[in-house]
Amino acid sequence: MSLLIAQISDPHLRPEGRLYKDAVDTNMMFAAAVAQVDALRPDLVLVTGDIVDEGTGPEYATARRLLAGITAPWLAIPGNHDDREGFRAAFADRLPLPAEGPLHYVAAAGPVRIVAFDVTVPGFHHGEVDETSASWLDAVLAEEPDWPTIVMLHQHPFLSGIPFLDPYRCFGAERLEVVVARHPAVERVLCGHVHRFMTRRFGGTLLCAAPSTGSTIALRLEADAEPASYLEPPGLLLHQWSAEAGIVTHLVPIGAFEGPFKFF
Repeated sequence: MSLLIAQISDPHLRPEGRLYKDAVDTNMMFAAAVAQVDALRPDLVLVTGDIVDEGTGPEYATARRLLAGITAPWLAIPGNHDDREGFRAAFADRLPLPAEGPLHYVAAAGPVRIVAFDVTVPGFHHGEVDETSASWLDAVLAEEPDWPTIVMLHQHPFLSGIPFLDPYRCFGAERLEVVVARHPAVERVLCGHVHRFMTRRFGGTLLCAAPSTGSTIALRLEADAEPASYLEPPGLLLHQWSAEAGIVTHLVPIGAFEGPFKFF
């Protein structure tokens, strides 16, 4: 048995007819991502935050319209650009969201369990894992110690090396890493936020950050680097789970490219 999971992130959707930062049609780019995801025929789609850009009702209306184009079941978590209560109101009929507090929840995806872990701090761009949220996650993971599990959050719980990005990371990462290390059934920790593909070891498993379906954060590693973005080819992650191999993760560029050619 196998399961195919597509991960898309950080679409930063805008009201109809509005551009992201008055420069980029992120709505059109997300529609292209949805079409490509559908062509891959995944069993499940994960959207790891920053669904919208300013947390407004018109933006969430755009999100509902575009997400309706996904044929497979989908799950989502908020990011720092989302509004917690706006997100709750927009998706309460589609996601098993709690009635109040952080938007943590658990969902079954056949042989794999998905734990949505809301580390956002309302009104701020960084995330945080405090003792309360770490205890919640620890208890949830302990309930099914043998069920292959994916934990998804928005902000990256590690130092990326991009100096203008890391002040907005998920703080309290040590707490999170200790919890994950206690539960070997966690096969992946997935996040967004960084608008780039990144991967590293974390808590005895692998952590993968997905690129944005819109803009790409500049890969500037110098200590005095100025913040910048590019319109590089956007991308998504494809996670293929099987009982034999666990999870294999693929980076998939979004777009139409020349080919296919005979193998060489």
